[in-house]
Amino acid sequence: MTSSTEAPRLLVLGGIRSGKSAFAERAVTAAASDGPVRYLATGGTGRDDDGWAARVAAHRDRRPAGWQTVESTDVAGVLTAADPLPTLVDDVGGWLTAVYDAGDWAAGTAEPAITALVGAVADYRAPLVLVSPEVGLSLVPASESGRMFADALGEVNQRLAAACDRVVLVVAGVAVPIKGAR
Repeated sequence: MTSSTEAPRLLVLGGIRSGKSAFAERAVTAAASDGPVRYLATGGTGRDDDGWAARVAAHRDRRPAGWQTVESTDVAGVLTAADPLPTLVDDVGGWLTAVYDAGDWAAGTAEPAITALVGAVADYRAPLVLVSPEVGLSLVPASESGRMFADALGEVNQRLAAACDRVVLVVAGVAVPIKGAR
């Protein structure tokens, strides 16, 4: 099921440090044709973790100065309320973690947010690029919460892939077309 609107939607999947964010940044830049871009960061910067802060800073330094950065875990709310302009969401895994954190990791708490996200993506009327970790290539997590997260992220990725026009898997910096290759 691809969207009924004109604007393309691209889901960029990949493992940790695969190059998926850099690929997504290039894709949204091309879609914007030198116009404005909204960067929707879902990971936050409030962690007391120097390594995380360095990763966030590296992403921030790589972005063009003219990009509008929005830090929010309410991705569906931002997409439905904001002016439709080319947008990059980085990343869906960080968003899902925040959703589970808000629900104290209770089973089933993420479903309404997932449904809202998929609907907002399908209805978005400007180019949209979403970055998400691909969990299907790793080991089954040993903890119950880890399995719940991996299962939910796999489901989110499948539903987003159905709503997107294109899907790529980035491995070692190389984008492999999965759906809607051009």
